[in-house]
Amino acid sequence: MGGITLNFGDVLAGQPGQWLLSGFLMTLYVSIAGSLVATVLAVVLLALRIAPSRAINAIAIAIIEVFRNTPILVQFLFWYFAAFGLLPRAVRDYVTDNHPWAVLPFNNVVLAPEYLAAAWGLGVFIAAFLAEELRAGLNAVPKGQTEAAISQGFTYGETLRLILLPQALANCWQPLVTQYLNLMKLSSIASAIGLAEITYQVRQVESYNSHAFEAFAIGTAFYLLVGLALGQALGALGPHPPGGRPRRADLAAEKEARAAEVAEAASDA
Repeated sequence: MGGITLNFGDVLAGQPGQWLLSGFLMTLYVSIAGSLVATVLAVVLLALRIAPSRAINAIAIAIIEVFRNTPILVQFLFWYFAAFGLLPRAVRDYVTDNHPWAVLPFNNVVLAPEYLAAAWGLGVFIAAFLAEELRAGLNAVPKGQTEAAISQGFTYGETLRLILLPQALANCWQPLVTQYLNLMKLSSIASAIGLAEITYQVRQVESYNSHAFEAFAIGTAFYLLVGLALGQALGALGPHPPGGRPRRADLAAEKEARAAEVAEAASDA
């Protein structure tokens, strides 16, 4: 009775290997674009959410709840099949036309209905979560910070930008990182609308040479490695709350400063 024979060479070489690399790059492209959209929309939603007007608050709450409580697959299908069809004919013709400047390495087209619907859908979906995480971070800042800033002559906008938001980011940085990681992983669902990202290409490789285990193992490893790298990078670059656990860069700088003080004291002696 023969055992299972794995052949990763047939998956990583030739046409299958090119498909996987193309899917890898497309996943990165759509994740970056979706993150940019999500960041901008999250700031807008946060501004509406904390506005003094109850009517504006209600609008922001309604938008956030709609996108947080509906499946992202349904949203992808809506943006791709319904919303794109509502655009003016001239816009649709321009998007579906051939544009050499929009073709990135390995024939990845970024001006196409599938890409635009995926990037926009990911951005809108994650923005709803980012806005609420930011609002929670703001609520964690003591109210006295606002009162002290206003008493010192800061306007509300300056107080928010210079004092409250930096502390809010420190308070909610890890949840924000989690949402950006979710965005990257949720890009796999965009294969349902024909976006040729890594999951789409893995399925294509499996259909091409029947190496299902090897293809899906490579796809899984990709998501794992990118997620770990992105999580570590964002965690290291992000702020931390006062009194919180110092980052490695801060610890290294502190050690260097202490070593310099010891060396200076020794030379004086």
